[in-house]
Amino acid sequence: MEVESFMTEFLRQVGGVAVIDGGLATELERHGADLNNPLWSAKCLLTSPHLLRSVHLDYLEAGADIVITASYQATIQGFEAKGFSREESEAMLRKSVEIAREARDIYTENCSKSSCEGAEDGKILKNRPILVAASMGSYGAYLADGSEYSGNYGEAITVEVLKDFHRRRIQVLAESGADLIAFETVPNKIEAQAYTELLEEEDIKIPAWFSFNSKDGVNVVSGDSLLDCASIVESCKKVVAVGINCTPPRFIQRLILAIKKVTAKPIVIYPNSGERYDADRKEWVESTGVSDDDFVSYVNNWCEVGASLVGGCCRTTPNTIRAIYRTLFNRSHA
Repeated sequence: MEVESFMTEFLRQVGGVAVIDGGLATELERHGADLNNPLWSAKCLLTSPHLLRSVHLDYLEAGADIVITASYQATIQGFEAKGFSREESEAMLRKSVEIAREARDIYTENCSKSSCEGAEDGKILKNRPILVAASMGSYGAYLADGSEYSGNYGEAITVEVLKDFHRRRIQVLAESGADLIAFETVPNKIEAQAYTELLEEEDIKIPAWFSFNSKDGVNVVSGDSLLDCASIVESCKKVVAVGINCTPPRFIQRLILAIKKVTAKPIVIYPNSGERYDADRKEWVESTGVSDDDFVSYVNNWCEVGASLVGGCCRTTPNTIRAIYRTLFNRSHA
C-alpha cells in the first residue's frame, strides 16, 4: 500500500475513527513493575516482557485498534549508559515491537476462538485490522529530566545534533516489523524538523505520525507555535497523521481546530488524564486530573471537529479506552 494512502485506508477499514491504546507506565506499575529508572517503561523490556505483553493485550481487549510499543524511553544511548552494547541496545528496540506483535497475534487467536463477535466477559473480541506503532520519544525523554515537558534543550542542541542522536534508532524501528512510527510528545519545532529530515534522508519505508504536547492550549510546550510545527510535518509525505498527546483534555478541541488550519492529514489525539506532572519529583500529582467519565465526555466533540484517531496517554487505563471504544461504537451506530 502507498504510504500516503495508508492511514486513510486503515481508517476506512475500522469505520472512520480508530481507537489508540492508553497509558503504559501506570498499567505496568499496577501489574507490579518498578519503573523508578531513567529507562522508565522501557525497563520492562529487560526485566518483565510478559507484563508488557499483558498490558498490550489488555488494551486490545478494551477495544484499541492501535498499540504503541514500550520504546518511548528506549534509546540506544540510554541502554549504553546502563552498560549494554550497541547490538544489545538495538535488539531491545526490536524486542519492543516483537512483544506488541505477539500480543496482537494472541488477541487475533482469541478472537478466532470466541463464540461471539463483540464483548465477552467485558473483553472486546472483534476481528479487525490492528496496527503496531513503534514509539519514538523525544531527546528530552532520553534525558529523563522532564524536558520533554519544557522543550528547552539549550543552544548547543541543533537540528544536526538531534538527527545524529535519533538516526540509528529510527532505522532500527523502521525495520523492526512495526506498521508505523509514532513520534510522540514532540516538544519543539527543532525536533520536528530533525525527524522529518531523517524520514527523507534515510528513506524510511513505513509511515509515521507526529503528536505534539501543549500546556497552554495554544503553543507546543517550548512556546513554539503549534501552527509552525504542524506545517513542518504537513510538508512530509511520509507522515500520515498529526496531532496532540500527553496534554490535558480541556485543551484538545482548540488544538484540533488549530492543526486543521495547516494540514488535511488525519488528526491523532491521545491526551493524558489531565493530571499535572511534577518534573522535580518525577511523579504525577494526584487528584489533579479528570475521571474516565469526564474524559470520555469530550470524545464526541473531538471527533466532530476533526479527530480521526483517539486514545489516551499518561494515567489513562484500559477502562478509559473501553469507554472511548463504546462511545465511538454508539456514535457510529446512532
